[in-house]
Parts: sequence; C-alpha cells; structure tokens
Amino acid sequence: MSEAEQQTRSVIVERDFPHPPAKVWRALTESQLLAQWLIKNNFAPEVGRKFQFRLDPMPQWDGVIECEVLVVEPMKQLSYTWCALGLNSVVILTLTETGTGTHLKMEQSGFRSDQQQAYGGAKYGWNNFMNGLERLLDGGDL
Repeated sequence: MSEAEQQTRSVIVERDFPHPPAKVWRALTESQLLAQWLIKNNFAPEVGRKFQFRLDPMPQWDGVIECEVLVVEPMKQLSYTWCALGLNSVVILTLTETGTGTHLKMEQSGFRSDQQQAYGGAKYGWNNFMNGLERLLDGGDL
C-alpha cells in the first residue's frame, strides 16, 4: 500500500456547552442517555468493553456498528473504535472545563481517501448528533 493510500482524514466537531463536565460526561457514558442523542447501544464505560451501536437495518446493511472502548478518563476523555461498512475508525471525545461550562471536542479519525461518502456522512452526522446532545443537556433532569 502506498503512503498516499495509508493517509487518513478526521472529522472534528467542537461545541461549548453551558453545563459542567460531570453533566456532559453522564450524557456521553450512560447507555440510556447516549441512546437519546446518538444511537441505541449497549455501551458501558469500561476499557476493553466491546459494544454495538444499532441503527435500523437497511437493504445492504444490518445497521450494526461494532465498537470497543479504548480510553476512559472520567470527565476528561472517552475513546472507542467505530467499525462498520469497511470503515475502521476511532472516536475521541475530549472534555475541557471552561469558565462557563464544558468544551467538547469530538474527533473521528481513520477515513481513507476512498471513503469520501463515509467521511461526508460523518461530518453531517456528528453535527446532528451534537445538536441532539445540546437538546438533551438543555432539556431536563440530567
């Protein structure tokens, strides 16, 4: 494989939330809350834990995203693999406390040059997911 074929791109989405890191962390790590803004899952914040995100099946895809937890640093960083439809990527969520709440950076890395559709879908999807996270955090008894 050539060096150009090995190079990958990342999708990065950053948001500032007027909520403390502990509240944002709960939304990122509690399975039932995660399902409200991201995707149905059987996630648990344990390094080495294999889990799945499950979307509704489609004609050419069963809707399953296979994942494994890589990093759990409470209130600071969460990372897991994200593997589906030939994409083997890594998601890193980094929380930074600010004077007014929490800055959240999401980076999904590992998009090859021949995965333009997956890259575009992730850019669109993560922005929508962050909007959902914002609604969840703003909306209630979290």
